[in-house]
Amino acid sequence: MAHLALYRAWRPQTFKDMVGQQHIVQTLQNAIREDRLSHAYLFSGPRGTGKTSAAKILAKAVNCEHGPSPEPCNSCSQCERITGGSVMDVVEIDAASNRGVEEIRDIRDKVKYSPTEVRRKVYIIDEVHMLTTEAFNALLKTLEEPPGHVMFVLATTEPHKLPPTIISRCQRFDFRRVPLEEQTGLMKEICAEEGISAEDEALRYIARLSDGGMRDALSLLDQISSFTGGRVSLDQAVEATGGLPSEQFSRLAAAIRENDASKVLVEIDEMMKAGKSADKCLEQLMHYFRDLLLAQLAPEAGDSSGRVANPAELKEMASGFSRERLFAIIDLLNRYQSEMKYAAHPQTMFEIALLKLCSGDAGEQSSAPVSAEAGVSRGEIGQLKQQIAALENKLGALISGGASIAAPGGKPAAGPGSSRGASGAGAPAPRVSTVSRQKLVVFAEARGSAGSYLTKWPQIMQRVKEERVTVHAWLVDGEPVSFAEDSILVAFKNTIHRETTEKPANRGVIEGVLSSIFGSPTQLVTTLQREWQEVLAESEGKPQGASEAEELQLVPEGEDGGRSEPWVDEAVKLFGEDLVTIKDD
Repeated sequence: MAHLALYRAWRPQTFKDMVGQQHIVQTLQNAIREDRLSHAYLFSGPRGTGKTSAAKILAKAVNCEHGPSPEPCNSCSQCERITGGSVMDVVEIDAASNRGVEEIRDIRDKVKYSPTEVRRKVYIIDEVHMLTTEAFNALLKTLEEPPGHVMFVLATTEPHKLPPTIISRCQRFDFRRVPLEEQTGLMKEICAEEGISAEDEALRYIARLSDGGMRDALSLLDQISSFTGGRVSLDQAVEATGGLPSEQFSRLAAAIRENDASKVLVEIDEMMKAGKSADKCLEQLMHYFRDLLLAQLAPEAGDSSGRVANPAELKEMASGFSRERLFAIIDLLNRYQSEMKYAAHPQTMFEIALLKLCSGDAGEQSSAPVSAEAGVSRGEIGQLKQQIAALENKLGALISGGASIAAPGGKPAAGPGSSRGASGAGAPAPRVSTVSRQKLVVFAEARGSAGSYLTKWPQIMQRVKEERVTVHAWLVDGEPVSFAEDSILVAFKNTIHRETTEKPANRGVIEGVLSSIFGSPTQLVTTLQREWQEVLAESEGKPQGASEAEELQLVPEGEDGGRSEPWVDEAVKLFGEDLVTIKDD
């Protein structure tokens, strides 16, 4: 933030000034009273919650001329000089710009010398997670055997990046986000003493934007009061911070409720002309729909939610949406917000997201009756496709497990326990793919136009890896070979990898990524490499008029057709041809 004057003036100077961190303050004060201070502390928590301020107050408390005292007097020469940063024995280091091993070695060499100006040397290392591995190793030795006159205070917003060996040698304090009511109360006091006239709604809006950080809240208050000449209203706070007024939220929500794409585009155009950023607009719109959902599910929580719009207006607008649609809208906006981080044209992504909401893709009201004249919706078609795919998966699993199916002519085919006689009696079970031969032919014919879809496979694999690395490990064995009918065909070399990928949980992860990247519901279809190669070979000279039953019948390998049973192929892959012997019963 550019405006920090108000925060510097009101920065905590004593423990009692720390807002929202009473549990930490009491622990540190008791340790000072009982002379049980640790040699190293780790202060972690969100930005602007008082980590560095608490470290400086602790340094003053242990070095105060009237102490050590639970509260520094801030009037003696030591306290004043530590506040001004002129005491050489109280060192504040920014690890973001001094992250190398040489800087930490310099500290290690100097800690053995006694302090010259104060009672105790204090090293405050801010953003300590930015140190290199070598620097952490150099710091570790000092933390293991520190001199009695030295204290370390490590501050970080990302404690998970610290080595466990460092964390285990520190007393850790987790700073919490400052509650909205405490932020609002402190800002009221500051405004009264600084002569700033501020509405309660404006202060609550500022507190909500700060996301629990007192420093950010005071910086925003300083910025807005400078913009408005000392009179802070809700409308002025929204305008100064680049937010959207509640009326514009209402117009957008009404257009989405009525599926009016033209009105949505007009509102987006007005936002862009006003200089708003697409990503911020989408984020605030998602918060607005969250407030609509709260107005339905928890209307009594209105006082603590920090809403910008009037609760009565929210309740009236929320009545026009079903809960299911609100959940679906929030989910779609959240997915597009993630995609927008990597988009070259964020405004286009914003427009597409809202147009999708108008097209009904984010979910229709489940309570709305569906008439026979309305026909079948796109959502119902997608559900039917998923059900068909699930049935095909179950059929393939049953046959692989030994269940018999009716062969052409009405006779059941034998299961995996049948003999492999050359006469044809008791023929082995046919190998049935998850996808029919007829559909594989469709994929083979669509290869020429599938190139633009298949080029996105590296991006798909990366997203799957981010979602669930175990699914990515199984999917690595597959190769995308074609795209047709809103489905991508992936050919696997190994049956085990394919079957594991086809599990509902794994398939759901992959299809979620596919739909997100392609921008429409997309299904995963799998096959084996050898089946795909056979279809490609047959598609060049396949005789016309072949019946569907003939296409579905897969002849086992042997004297009759040149194909083997899948469990035999798998045994050969696992143990090698030298160790596998096939015997006829």
